[in-house]
Amino acid sequence: MFTSKVVVLLALSLFAGANSQELITEDSYFFGQSEPVYPSPTISAAGGLWADALNKAQAFVAQLTLEEKTNLTGGVRNPANGCGGNIAGIPRLGFPGLCLADAGNGVRATDLVNAYSSGIHDGASWNKNLTYARAYQLGGEFRRKGVNVALGPPMIGPVGRIALGGRNWEGFSNDPYHSGILAGLSVTGIQDQGVVACTKHFIGNEQETARNQIRDASNVTILSSSANIDDSTMHELYLWPFYDAVHAGTGSIMCSYTRLNNSYACQNSKMLNGVLKGELGYQGFVVSDWGAQHGGVASALAGMDMVMPSGAAFSLGIGMPANPLLPHTLVDARVEEARPVLMQSAIEGHVLVKNTNNALPLKKPRVLSLFGYDAVAPDLNTPGFREWSLSLQSSYARFYDCGYGNLIPQNCPLPVAIAANGTVITGGGSGGATASYISAPFNAIQNRAMKDNTQLYWDFRNLNATGFVQGESDAALVFINAIASEGADRPALRDDFSDALVRNIASQNNNTIVVIHNAGIRLVDQWIENPNVTAVIFAHLPGQDSGEALVKILYGDVSPSGKLPYTVAKNETDYGAILNPVIDLGENGEFYRFPQDNFTEGVYIDYRAFDASNIEPRFEFGFGLTYSNFSFSGLTANSVGANLSALPTGHIVPGGKADLWDVVATVTATVTNIGKVAAQQVTQLYIGIPQEGQPVRQLRGFEKIMIHPNATATVEFELRRRDLSVWDVTAQEWRLVLAMAVIK
Repeated sequence: MFTSKVVVLLALSLFAGANSQELITEDSYFFGQSEPVYPSPTISAAGGLWADALNKAQAFVAQLTLEEKTNLTGGVRNPANGCGGNIAGIPRLGFPGLCLADAGNGVRATDLVNAYSSGIHDGASWNKNLTYARAYQLGGEFRRKGVNVALGPPMIGPVGRIALGGRNWEGFSNDPYHSGILAGLSVTGIQDQGVVACTKHFIGNEQETARNQIRDASNVTILSSSANIDDSTMHELYLWPFYDAVHAGTGSIMCSYTRLNNSYACQNSKMLNGVLKGELGYQGFVVSDWGAQHGGVASALAGMDMVMPSGAAFSLGIGMPANPLLPHTLVDARVEEARPVLMQSAIEGHVLVKNTNNALPLKKPRVLSLFGYDAVAPDLNTPGFREWSLSLQSSYARFYDCGYGNLIPQNCPLPVAIAANGTVITGGGSGGATASYISAPFNAIQNRAMKDNTQLYWDFRNLNATGFVQGESDAALVFINAIASEGADRPALRDDFSDALVRNIASQNNNTIVVIHNAGIRLVDQWIENPNVTAVIFAHLPGQDSGEALVKILYGDVSPSGKLPYTVAKNETDYGAILNPVIDLGENGEFYRFPQDNFTEGVYIDYRAFDASNIEPRFEFGFGLTYSNFSFSGLTANSVGANLSALPTGHIVPGGKADLWDVVATVTATVTNIGKVAAQQVTQLYIGIPQEGQPVRQLRGFEKIMIHPNATATVEFELRRRDLSVWDVTAQEWRLVLAMAVIK
């Protein structure tokens, strides 16, 4: 059903003719793998944060008929507006209903809205203040468009387990702490605008391959793949950022397509009733991903509160026309206050990973040569096309459509690694964004060339461009990309076409600068050590201000300040068993109808796995250059006198027991700018918990500050009880332990 959908289906077909006696044919075979937890906890206004809302809700519900109560739990289908989902109104009580709409980096598939930087780009900024500002402006646009629930800010599942995961770009980071901090800030920013944030996807939905239930050619139902995750891994990795989102007060959480320990996530009572609403004290509602409900009463009793999809209803989504090409009232959601946030977010997610001989910044070059399919804006940005609605203007929707249904598609093309039809500013699918305009690199560089009186040459058509590169040009800029979208996992972490283009240009110019707009990890070892490749920027997905933001970095108007939110390996094999989507059908195909995905690597993904296996990456998690240099000194740790009992003793509030959030220690360090350029620097705190089964280092703090040349700043990190705890599977509590800290 998705990317490797065809590959997966081919694998499944190998067992289609197997002896039926060898196949498991009943779901009851797996009963007990996910513990039943009933009944679903009632909302209690835990911690007092939800008391006013609870009182209002109780008074409202007391006036409803049984039919009206039921209608609040499911979407309605009526194509009157462009909302992604709708809850019907109750006119007699003045309740207008609810409009739910995508997505994480802009109001999708509508007009007069902005396309913000994507989750991975925001994560690469490592800027807490900017993350909040981005979310706040996003929330304002949803509100002005008449949207009640924003589907996606934040997206913290997948965490990024699978290197080729098709939706990794929607999330902030492959580290749960990093992701959690930014998730909490995003929830606060969105909801400060009076819009409900929907945190997704809960939980274990780490790949697109086999995410949906399908039927094979013989009409045999094949269930979604089961993410089989042990208790400690669940808490210390996949559940970690959800603690932060719940603690921040997220009003909605979306349950995912996948099965979890062989129970569908949207009717998994252990996770919804026991963990989310019990252990985490979650007070909001759980909504299904679109089409993710597989049982009526079972899902309701297990803790799911609202089922989707729907079309539209009543007067909701006043600025969300069902068809923007037809006459409609124009509602402009954009405000001037968002402009600097859009630009700064676009700038700070760029990560400079190579810069030899001070190739960057450019210094009023006389002649520049530009190459690569990613330099120009796509030819299409018009409503009415599937590519527009899925934010795939530079690619083709047909590569990903197969991943949205639940039947085996016919003639389903495999996706390609690049978007060859123009620059990439966002990933595709329900997490995409709709741009008011697209500032492409070529447009922005031309504007700068006009001011600097620079001669520009360009060839965006020929792979084997020759002739004017060598000698004449002060530098050659090569623009390539790596695309990803919902509906399919990525086919590769690199592609031969783009790598050949880089090598060709580098063979002709000794100052070749490579810019990659990448929706996830992109390998570069085909050319990274070529001495003629002098600078490389991972430009990620900057949103509609992409080109102008890049030019500000290329020309030194600002120093690059982004850091990688993932690990870039030297070879694909360095990612091990979790490079590709995982489907286990059993030795004899006994799991043909119930594919399995065993998370046997535990918490060891991304840099944790590289550390554990002593694999040297090409670029490590948290790496990124600036146009200056910094030194670190004076690392000091102090206890703050909080309760240091082994187990937490507080009452449950949103986000777990209250004292999990107590600050138990502080760490300070001194950072000095020893270079010649004012620049922002991200200081990162890692701890090592000396206990078996724990990674040698885990991120537990980061701060980004501007420091001028020869100036010194002190950074402080607050360590919460949870930050220094491990999950005790026997006590079913977080156990506080000692740790060692380092900064970089």
